[in-house]
Parts: sequence; C-alpha cells; structure tokens
Amino acid sequence: MTQRAPHFDTPLQLMRWIGWAQRKAADEWVRERDLTHEQSFVLGYLQQNPGAIQRDIAAVTRTSAASVSSILQGLEKRGLVERRSDADNARTKLVFATPTGIELIAGFEDAMLALDDTLLAPLSADERSTLRDLLLKVTADLPEPTR
Repeated sequence: MTQRAPHFDTPLQLMRWIGWAQRKAADEWVRERDLTHEQSFVLGYLQQNPGAIQRDIAAVTRTSAASVSSILQGLEKRGLVERRSDADNARTKLVFATPTGIELIAGFEDAMLALDDTLLAPLSADERSTLRDLLLKVTADLPEPTR
C-alpha cells in the first residue's frame, strides 16, 4: 500500500517531502560511518580540494574558524585528515583528507544516485524525462544553491 501525506498537496510541499527523504537517507549514510553531516562535507571538500586552508573551509561551510577547527580536530583524532605546514608560510596549515578519510566517504555519490532511482521508481522513463524538463523550467531563473 502506498503511503501518502495528507497535508502535502502543492507541488512545492511535495518537493520538500522528496528533499526530506533525500536528506534523511544522506544523514543515515553519514551516520553509519560515525560522521556528522559537517564532517562528511569537509572530507568531501578536502577530497576535491586537497591542501585547502582552514579559512577556505570556513567560507565554504559558512561556519566560524573555531567550528572548522573543532571539526578538523575530531577528524584528525580518527586519522581522517592531516594538517601540514605550508612550505612558503610555516604559520599556514594545509589540510588534506587521508586515504582512510577518502575511503570512508567513497560511495556517497553512488548511494545518492541509487536513492534517486528508488525515489523515481514509480515513474516511467518518459515521465522522468518530463519531470526533469519541468523542473529545469522552474529552476531556469533561480540562483544556484550554495551550501
């Protein structure tokens, strides 16, 4: 039997419901690895931006330097990131995800793609294409989301 939310009637309410399902699945994936959402984001960022400095991490996460420092300390204790002195400026620390950290978050994108397939399973290929086209139309003039 298909479960329906009785108060989700408008397209935007239904889209928020889908977004909630995505966020819940992502949070569960991260929690299974004993990470917080913030820690997993920082690991992913460092995988894509090795040698970032704390200031850059704070900017991309929209948090304070103190919060980033706390996140990094927790990740360092687990051997998931390491800080190295910059050869040009010893006071600057470059942050890198370790191979263990990268391995821990490997598969996240694949898990989220599989979730897309699960969420869209009731739709045919043509319906998925139509939904995509409609959503592209709705989002065409919106600013791109930032974290």
